Amino acid sequence: MPWITMVSKRILIGLPVRRDKLGETLLPKRIALPVFASDPLSSVAYATEEMLLKLSVAGTAFLSLTPWLAALVVLLLCTVVASYRQVVHAYPSGGGDYEVATRNLGDRAGTTVASALLVDYVLTVAVSTSAGVANIVSAVPQLHAYRVELTLGCVLLLMLLNLRGVRESGRAFAVPTYAFVIGILGLIVTGLVQVVTGHLPRAESADYVLHPESGHAALGTAGILFLALRGFSSGCTALTGVEAIANGVPSFRRPKSRNAATTLLMMLALSVTMFVGITALACLSEVRVAENTCDLEGFEGDCRSDPQRTVVAQLAMAVFGGSSSPFFYYILAVTALILILAANTAFNGFPVLSSILGQDRFLPKQLRHRGDRLVFSNGVLLLTLCACLLIFAFDADPNRLVQLYIIGVFISFTLGQSGMVRHWNRALRETSPADRERRRMRRSRAINLLGAVLTGTVLVIATVSRFTSGAWVVFVAMALIFLAMRGIHRHYRRVDEALSREAETDHNARIDSHAVVLVSQVHRPALRALRYAQAIRAGRVTALSVDVDPDETRRLCADWAALDIDVPLVVLDSPYRYITQPVVDHVRQLVREHPGTLVNVFIPEYLVAHWWEHLLHNQTAFRLKISLLFVRGVAVTNVPWQLR
Repeated sequence: MPWITMVSKRILIGLPVRRDKLGETLLPKRIALPVFASDPLSSVAYATEEMLLKLSVAGTAFLSLTPWLAALVVLLLCTVVASYRQVVHAYPSGGGDYEVATRNLGDRAGTTVASALLVDYVLTVAVSTSAGVANIVSAVPQLHAYRVELTLGCVLLLMLLNLRGVRESGRAFAVPTYAFVIGILGLIVTGLVQVVTGHLPRAESADYVLHPESGHAALGTAGILFLALRGFSSGCTALTGVEAIANGVPSFRRPKSRNAATTLLMMLALSVTMFVGITALACLSEVRVAENTCDLEGFEGDCRSDPQRTVVAQLAMAVFGGSSSPFFYYILAVTALILILAANTAFNGFPVLSSILGQDRFLPKQLRHRGDRLVFSNGVLLLTLCACLLIFAFDADPNRLVQLYIIGVFISFTLGQSGMVRHWNRALRETSPADRERRRMRRSRAINLLGAVLTGTVLVIATVSRFTSGAWVVFVAMALIFLAMRGIHRHYRRVDEALSREAETDHNARIDSHAVVLVSQVHRPALRALRYAQAIRAGRVTALSVDVDPDETRRLCADWAALDIDVPLVVLDSPYRYITQPVVDHVRQLVREHPGTLVNVFIPEYLVAHWWEHLLHNQTAFRLKISLLFVRGVAVTNVPWQLR
């Protein structure tokens, strides 16, 4: 049924695209923004909430730290974006932090960054789709029992869209992304206008009394500092996905680096505006959220089963006049949709990075090639498989998955920016003191150094605060991927050494060969294999059979003598009726007896017309071929005979 498979494939992902049409698939900035920045743009929907959740464990007293922590997050975001603007100009090939770390800090640092990014991309898909489905389930509680299936369905839908091509997926995601941006900006502007005109919006949770969790009622200076740092690291989820633009430079239209740098600025402006606006409205409207709903005194409903409304939902209710407003439902709908589509950032970053790693021989070579739609389809499929396994393992629970988040991306941030510092140090050594570029280089180095310090600090805080909550899983996964990549690289290096032509001392030397033809009966396929073996002019040709049935063996010998075949027939005794092992042992013995001689084993094999007919025949030829392929000094030749 190959034609059915082909038709289904064309319906799902479209017709193949010629290689010379690659330029037509490149993205303009207006499409590249939703393709590569949907994750950082969507993170404003929960970054403020994550800060408030961490601060609320000590009650309402420390919620006043929220604006200061938000300011630090904005400073860090601006620093990281400024650094990546330099990365896209200095390293436009799409390697991003991996290429920066490899070139400036060495292979081990590069593979560390790569393992961190691969884990982070898988988590991005799992967390984003699970969070989006969680918003849908909160609106339709009857779907709670099917949340895993819904999440997996969302991932598969994203996979199909991306297999159709980057440009087509970008068009599909552009409308929801811009709808989300317009909705959030409209919410912020409307809320701030109400504040200015004296109609301060008030959240439904403003009257809730927030009780501190046990152990947090009276914090000392060290406790307050740790609480603030923990809230800051949680707010840094607003930075997830920023690196995707640097990894996706090859997908931009020319001039690629300049367009990527401009897109970074667009992403920064929108992210900062929405993050600051939501945080300001949350503080002004006195939003209250807690990790444990039962810590909210005054909460309406059963705190043990009923969920809290998200910060964005509470702000939409306060600004637009309650849960009956159509604008309220619009905000919830586009927020849920953008959270699901935020996974597309990983679907664009993971395949490009895996392609580069395949080219550098740290991952299988199959990942480096584009599919018939000019996308790295093997990378898309690998990401889908890993994300689906993670979603299934964690039961599509975003609260469990989010504990694993941001660790990987901040490892790549820290090593990448440290690599850029070394890049500028080397560039400064290679330029003359009078060069005008030195001032720009020093400024760039200062930005990267600040970024390395800040992201390294966040990494330490996030690791300490989340390690026992599940972050250790990220480090285990990174270690396994790191070891696997190093092992793959060693394998390819050994293969190169083994295949090197320098190992051959005489390129024109003739190789002696011994042809062995396997026969079970004197039929047309066997006779054809014999003629073919004689045609290659081997030094010696013998026929080989295994005696598993004495009567059949006697008939074979009689037929052989009657036809007067001028090839000696060797019959191997097999009292236990094995076929494969006696043949392999005999061939190994020939190799030992004639060192330097190539033993070429010819296997007659007839091919049936229909798939179901394979069930009516044994697979002796296949088993022999597999076993002989791993014997050194042996070549295996299949001689097919098509049955009509």
